[in-house]
Amino acid sequence: MSNISRRSFLQQGAAAAAALSFVPSSVLGKSHGYTAPTDKLNIAAVGIGGMGNANIKKVSPTENIVALCDVDWKYAKKVFDAHPKAKKYWDYRKMYDEMGKSIDGVIVATADHTHAIVTADAITLGKHVYVQKPLTHSVYESRLLTKLAEKYQIASQMGNQGASGEGVNQVCEWIWNGEIGEVKRVDCATDRPIWPQGLNAPTKVDKIPSTLNWDLFTGPGKLRPFNNIYHPWNWRGWWEYGTGALGDMACHIMHPAFKALKLGFPIHAEASSTLLLTDCAPQAQHVKLIFPARENMPKLALPEVEVHWYDGGMMPDRPEGFPQGMQLMQAGGGLCIFHGTKDTLICGCYGRDPFLLSGRVPNTPKVERRVPEAESGHEQDWVRACKESPANRVKPKSDFSEAGPFNEMVVMGVLAVRLQGLNKVLDWDGQNMKFTNIKDDEMLKIQISDDFKVVDGDPKFDKKFTEPMNAKQFAEELVKHTYRAGWKLPDMP
Repeated sequence: MSNISRRSFLQQGAAAAAALSFVPSSVLGKSHGYTAPTDKLNIAAVGIGGMGNANIKKVSPTENIVALCDVDWKYAKKVFDAHPKAKKYWDYRKMYDEMGKSIDGVIVATADHTHAIVTADAITLGKHVYVQKPLTHSVYESRLLTKLAEKYQIASQMGNQGASGEGVNQVCEWIWNGEIGEVKRVDCATDRPIWPQGLNAPTKVDKIPSTLNWDLFTGPGKLRPFNNIYHPWNWRGWWEYGTGALGDMACHIMHPAFKALKLGFPIHAEASSTLLLTDCAPQAQHVKLIFPARENMPKLALPEVEVHWYDGGMMPDRPEGFPQGMQLMQAGGGLCIFHGTKDTLICGCYGRDPFLLSGRVPNTPKVERRVPEAESGHEQDWVRACKESPANRVKPKSDFSEAGPFNEMVVMGVLAVRLQGLNKVLDWDGQNMKFTNIKDDEMLKIQISDDFKVVDGDPKFDKKFTEPMNAKQFAEELVKHTYRAGWKLPDMP
C-alpha cells in the first residue's frame, strides 16, 4: 500500500485538475495555430487596474483568464478578487517564464512606455496580443511590433475600439465612393487632457506604497524618484511614461482619416503648443502633418493632404456653412472634419455619427466587414481571429498591419511637439525612420521649469533650461529609446 495519505492524494489530484484546466489550446488536439471556435483561449493580462480590467470583462465571459500581472496590487485588487483562479504576478517576465506554455493570448494595458516590451516578448513566444492604445511610445517600437506580428503570424489588435464601430465603416465607404470629392485637409481635435499637464517636474520624493513596485512600473524607462503625481493614471501627462492628450486620444479620433485616406508615412511635421517642458506634456497643442499623394482609388483621387491636430481647448475653424449656434465638437470628446472638394464630412470620436454638411445622406455599397454590434465587439473580434489559422485568418479591425503604421503617425505628432524648439518644418523619411533636415551640429535646449514670484506687484520670472544638446541625437533618442540596463527589445525582423 502506498504511503501517500488520502489528504495528499486529494491535494495532488486537485492540483493536476487545475493544471489540466490551463493546458493551452494547442495541446488539446489543435495545432498550427488553430483553435476551434468552441474551445476557450487561455488569456493572461498585464496592467489590469484600469483599461486592462475593461478589456478582461469583454473576454472573460467566453474565455479563460489564467494569469494576471500588475505592478500595483492595491490598484489591481478588485481584478485579482474577481478572478481567484488566475495566478497573480508582479513581473510579466516571471509570468511568461512560468505560464508561457499555458497561455494562448495576452492583453497589455500598462503605461505607454512599457507596451512595446511586454508585447514584443509575448509575440516572440508565439502569443496573440491585444494592446491598449497608443500601441507604443515611439516610432521604432511601432515598426518593431508590426514586423514581429507579421513574422510570428499571431492575431493582434490595438485597443482603439472605434475601429470596430459603424462610424469608421461609414466614413470610409462614403469617402471611397467619392461622396465628398478629393480631400486635401483634415482637422482633428479632442477636449482632453483631463489629467494634469504643463507642470514642472516634482521635486518632492514621496514614499513608495508597499503595494507598488516602482522599479517594475519604470521598466525600460529612466528610474526617477517616486512622486504620487505619476501614479496611478496621471502618468499619461509625463513624457517618460505617456504621450499626453495626443497619444491618448488621437488613436480614437484620427483613425478614420488614416484609414479612409490610406495615409502612410508623413513627409513633413510641425507643431506649436503652450509652454513646452522637458518632463511634462503641454496643456494644449497644435500639430500639422503633411502626407504625400497616394495611389488613386477607382472613385477617389488621393492628392497630398495635411492633417491637423488640436487639443487642450484649441479648436479648428468652423467650416463654412456649419450651423451657427451649434457646438462643433459633439459628445464623445472628439472631432474629425474632412474638407472635400464636393462636400464636408464631420464625425466624432471613434468616427461616430458621421454627417455631411450639405445634409445629404449617402447610400453607398457596404464594402467594409462589419463586427457584430456588441459592447465587447472589438475584443471579441480579436478572440475570433486568435482561433483561426494564420492561413485562413480574417484580420481583426485594428490588426498591427494597420495599427502599427497608424501609431507611427500618432507618435510623429508627439515628436513634432517635442522638437518645436528647432523652429522649422521637420522633413521625415518614414521608411528609414529619420529626420533629414536636422544638421549634425544643430543644437537644442528645452525649458526644464517655469516659476515666478511677484515683487511689488511685478512678476519676476525664473525660467530654467537644459544645457544646449545635440538636436540630432535628441531626435534619434525620441524615435528609438535607449532602454535601461536589464531591459531589451527583440531585434527588428
